[in-house]
Amino acid sequence: MKKIKWGVIGCGGIADRKTIPGMMLANNVELVSVMDADIDIAEKVKEKYNAKYAFDNYEAILAQDEIEAVYIASPVFFHKEQAIAAAKAKKHILLEKPVALTTSDAEEIKRVCEENGVKISIGFLMRFHGYHQRIKEIIAEGKIGEIVSMRGQFTCWYPDIEGAWRQKKALSGGGALVDMGIHVIDLLHYLSGLKTTEVVAFNQTQTFGYEVDDSSAVIMKMENGSTAFVDSNFNIPDAASVAKLEIYGTKGSIVASGTLAQAEVGTVNILISDDSLAYDANQERNEIVPLSLEGTPLGNMYTKEVEQFGNSIINDTCPPVSIDSAIFDQKVVEAAYKSGENKVFVPVK
Repeated sequence: MKKIKWGVIGCGGIADRKTIPGMMLANNVELVSVMDADIDIAEKVKEKYNAKYAFDNYEAILAQDEIEAVYIASPVFFHKEQAIAAAKAKKHILLEKPVALTTSDAEEIKRVCEENGVKISIGFLMRFHGYHQRIKEIIAEGKIGEIVSMRGQFTCWYPDIEGAWRQKKALSGGGALVDMGIHVIDLLHYLSGLKTTEVVAFNQTQTFGYEVDDSSAVIMKMENGSTAFVDSNFNIPDAASVAKLEIYGTKGSIVASGTLAQAEVGTVNILISDDSLAYDANQERNEIVPLSLEGTPLGNMYTKEVEQFGNSIINDTCPPVSIDSAIFDQKVVEAAYKSGENKVFVPVK
């Protein structure tokens, strides 16, 4: 099998903890170069994963003719500069979410990629969970009927940390909503096949002292008239978080616990109603039949993410997570921030 030769820009943090280990399991990956602003970190990652080169600047990776694709895992405020440079260097791009600080910056990245014939996929990892992919199929098959309500909760404990770029709006674009909530927004769009048309939101810094939101609650009106609720928090302890995902339809429901995670874990409870059931004044639920997801293949989401993007390069097919869908997710987030600031309903276009 052909292997895509990769460079990693921003090889500390999530790249070292999760993505590069996932790359090492992929059948179509050859890790060539790694980069971090701290050369000591880059050298350690190089040795750890047996890469060929370590650099302290991304330009060095982009100058390598053998590099075919780059994974950009640097802080958000670097995304626009680095992604545009990578596109102009004719490197395909796997870019962590969100795409950029603003949708206008994200649209510029898209434009430069198109002008240079470069593929780009965005790191919305939750799409690759085996249970989530099966849930998408079940919804598309009509098993739970027309969607009437959805909800997702994604949280972590993120206290005040000196120098943390995620806690400065100019560097991150926002707090819990843009860091955690955007995963849920993307996943609900992906699973349901529905787009958001309008949002109202409450975003606040309730617990900590930093300037970005540590608490966010967003209500989204979907194009079929249903509603979706997204809760994201930096102020709920990890051990206390259930990370629930709920989808309710006219024929059934899907409730997942713990699947919003960086590993393929959690449980899913699916209840399907008999189509012939009439109104029951007693509201008895003994005719509801659970649907099992037993046998659903599970593995490493990071491996799937990188491998599928590599296959899109090799076979010249569409990337697994389009930049268009990611830009739309970001539009929803920006509308939610505007709603919270101005206390108004905000349309999403």
